Amino acid sequence: MSYANGPMRGGAPSQTPAATSLFRRLVWEGTVPLEIKIDSKELPAGSDRGLECYYIQAPRISYLPLLLPDIKKHLTDLVLDETNAGILKEDDWHWPIGLLYDYNTISHGLHSTIPPLPGTSTPTQPLRLTLHLVSPPLDKLLLTPSPESCKLSYMGQLKEADFLRWGNTKRVTGLRKQDHDGLWESLKNHNFDDFWRIASKIFPTTTPLSPNASPNPNGTSTFASPPPTALSLPPNSSTLSPSRPPSTDPSGPPVADRDGAYTVRSVPVRIYLPDGPVLQDLVPPLVDERAHTLRQFLRTHLPLLFPPPPSQPQAYALVQGVVCPGDAEMAWLGACMAGADGWVNVCIGLGRPPR
Repeated sequence: MSYANGPMRGGAPSQTPAATSLFRRLVWEGTVPLEIKIDSKELPAGSDRGLECYYIQAPRISYLPLLLPDIKKHLTDLVLDETNAGILKEDDWHWPIGLLYDYNTISHGLHSTIPPLPGTSTPTQPLRLTLHLVSPPLDKLLLTPSPESCKLSYMGQLKEADFLRWGNTKRVTGLRKQDHDGLWESLKNHNFDDFWRIASKIFPTTTPLSPNASPNPNGTSTFASPPPTALSLPPNSSTLSPSRPPSTDPSGPPVADRDGAYTVRSVPVRIYLPDGPVLQDLVPPLVDERAHTLRQFLRTHLPLLFPPPPSQPQAYALVQGVVCPGDAEMAWLGACMAGADGWVNVCIGLGRPPR
């Protein structure tokens, strides 16, 4: 297995497996199609009404306020006359992107009968957004809709994920101000290397503790027999008993192990249901001394949609736009498939997954 050198952790250089870097880059480079249209009722006099829409492949890990320079350059500056374009503010929107697209996919079905994109088999259509130039619905917005508020919200999510993983926020709060700013700037500039140069100080690695390593009561790690290719609920067990990760024991494994995805206290995960509440719970990386899988996680929290055999699942899980297999390990998802804010967002679609 090959490795890529990372920043210093605990006085020793951290190494990221090449496979982990590959999946992180695939997530980073993932895009979704957007169709942005200005509300025609809000166009002032003198506007060019011949240009209706602007299409863009937006980065999944980004936020809509970061697209505003492009939107302004390619749409509003062309549609509005010089006077109105000059007074247009860039702080009237505050939307996410990849999660918004996935949530609309499971809620309203963005996979339609239109032809598929080249090289794909699944018909895909853009998420259609209406750009309002006046009167943002301030009563419905959680934060002031500005790029700065978006940055503050992002940092808040990063800290919450940090607390769930490690039991404190020291890894985020311990960053220098230039690193805090660097995370956001790398998102704005869509710079993978700059982002992960800083983020790898916060996110777990995938190598220090093997998925089939089990913690002993004294805090040391032993290695069990190789895990099965697909994990299911333990025999004669109706509930899951999370194992205590050795990272919580002061007499536990060395510092390198405490950076591992399989030794975190909890994987930051949220479940999104169509027109339903957002579910969040503690998600241990190990269950019954084995890697905690997505199948186990979904059977525990959504037993009616994901019943045990011989019943068939009544839904599917979408992570970063990918239909995720049930034997995917939660710790691995947290290290490789989380968003830039550290969260694994699992969108649940009803019925069979799109092909």
